[in-house]
Amino acid sequence: MMSGPVVVGVDGSPSALAAVDAAAQEAWLRDAELRVVHAFLWPALHVPPGSSPLGPPTGTVHETVERIVAEALERARSRAAGLHVSHAVIIGGAVAVLQAQSRTAQLVVVGHRGSGGFVELLVGSTAIQLSAHSDCPVMIVRGRPAPAGPVLVAVDGSPQGQSAIAFAFCEAALRGTELVALHAWSTWSDHSEHALGRRVDIVDLVGDVDHLRQQEERELTEALAHHRKQYPGLTVRPRLVRGRTRPALIEASADAQLMVVGARGHGGFAGLLLGSVSQAALHHAHCPVAVVRAGP
Repeated sequence: MMSGPVVVGVDGSPSALAAVDAAAQEAWLRDAELRVVHAFLWPALHVPPGSSPLGPPTGTVHETVERIVAEALERARSRAAGLHVSHAVIIGGAVAVLQAQSRTAQLVVVGHRGSGGFVELLVGSTAIQLSAHSDCPVMIVRGRPAPAGPVLVAVDGSPQGQSAIAFAFCEAALRGTELVALHAWSTWSDHSEHALGRRVDIVDLVGDVDHLRQQEERELTEALAHHRKQYPGLTVRPRLVRGRTRPALIEASADAQLMVVGARGHGGFAGLLLGSVSQAALHHAHCPVAVVRAGP
């Protein structure tokens, strides 16, 4: 188990309060401190301490900050008796502040959307940017988790994905639930059917489909083998799905209490810090999502 606090970012939004609930549970399960953090941007913008056009129509900026933090602290303490809760108000933008906090935290928790941003966006920029740059795993609280459901982890066989698998095993053990390890695979003909609207002769393209399926199954088994040894009492359900990864994961998340994905896996562009699968999860998953960047 890592040391350091569980950090939750708060801004007074309903999404942030939901993040406080999840973060309190995580801190309690990990026997860790919960640190409530509010990024205080107004002083950096040189706004006077009176009423601000960026804040509510009544009350001062400082009163607004005090209310946001107090509400989050009360919520956290009501969710877990005896939990050690601290707080900090830090000048700076949310992403920069929480990224700095991630250097000493074992987990950062945020809501999927904050008090700002555009209505049409499904997930806020803070959640996306933090997931791409955090030094520790980031949990984005969204959807409606299935309380009795499993922890769901995406397995792609990449070395980068091992950190996500390790985190998922730990989460399942902490929560006392089973782990579903989903690996999606497809053939060239599957991709051709999606792109062209028709199925191409599979024999001409991939030869022995059964052999390919066996290879993918072996890859899934090997990706989990080391972690199974560390958690011998944990129920693990490997799930091999023929199809595209993103829709398979989104569908499976409807029955999960948490989805875990790597920040980047196989494929994609080298310059992208957040892969297409993790971005799809952040936008469309039916349950909270933990994004784990590859460790050293």
